[in-house]
Amino acid sequence: METVQGKGYVIQAHGAAGTVQAKAERRRVEPVILDEEAAERRVRRLIGWGRLGIGLLIVLCWELFTRIGWMDSYYWSSPLRILQTTWTQMVEGTLLVDIAYTSGSTILGFVGGTLLGSLLGLSFWWSRKFAGISEPFLILLNAMPKLALAPVLVILLGIGFFSKVALAFAMTVVVAALSAQSGVQSVDKDMEKLMYSLGAKRRQVFTKVVIPWAMPWMISSLRINIALSLAGAIVGEFIASSHGIGRMVIYAGTILDINLVWVGVVVLSVLSMVMYMGVVLLEKWLSKGYGMKKA
Repeated sequence: METVQGKGYVIQAHGAAGTVQAKAERRRVEPVILDEEAAERRVRRLIGWGRLGIGLLIVLCWELFTRIGWMDSYYWSSPLRILQTTWTQMVEGTLLVDIAYTSGSTILGFVGGTLLGSLLGLSFWWSRKFAGISEPFLILLNAMPKLALAPVLVILLGIGFFSKVALAFAMTVVVAALSAQSGVQSVDKDMEKLMYSLGAKRRQVFTKVVIPWAMPWMISSLRINIALSLAGAIVGEFIASSHGIGRMVIYAGTILDINLVWVGVVVLSVLSMVMYMGVVLLEKWLSKGYGMKKA
């Protein structure tokens, strides 16, 4: 009787240990499948909420510190005052017209400067002599403080809209040309020889090899150019203008309306962010069109 009980006890213990060991082995053998897209979405949501939280924290601290006196409200204003002044300028003032004026001159200068500069840089592939002659002048123009030309452009073209477009254009065209030139210089020579050996014409090599090869360099200059274009338009408005956010800021400074100055600063910040996001979408579209991977 004792022997039977002992054997039964041993068999039961062995079965339980085997079950646990089998489960552990199955857990080790079963592959772990990771959903990379879901993980990427979670990271993006976390980043988005983090940005929003930090922004709200800055605004709340700004409002609180000005109310309790830690920050001088005369110099720093406050978010509520800025919001109230913005609404007043939108309803009773010319804020919407000023936004449209600054945005229009910035976008026109950005598009014109980027397109013409990119075409100029791509043209260096057609003639090495032309590229060698033009390169030092491009470097000189890039080193020149182009904002110093703002008074000349305003005197030459007047205080109207096109002087701001011209200054935004001048700020972007050289950067775009140098970026395209860098892309042209990096084209794989063996790829060109292969295309020629297969009977391709020079125009076909340019469209099928040179432009796609140089496209990442040209795309990389877009984010820089949109900021330079906005800076050029604002400086032109600082000097002389009948409309624009820059004119509004200068006018507010002359009459010591600090709230209105902060309205201009905040509107310019939002405007630059919107333009930057638009350029990012343009980069993604161009990258997708030319088969490039996202950075």
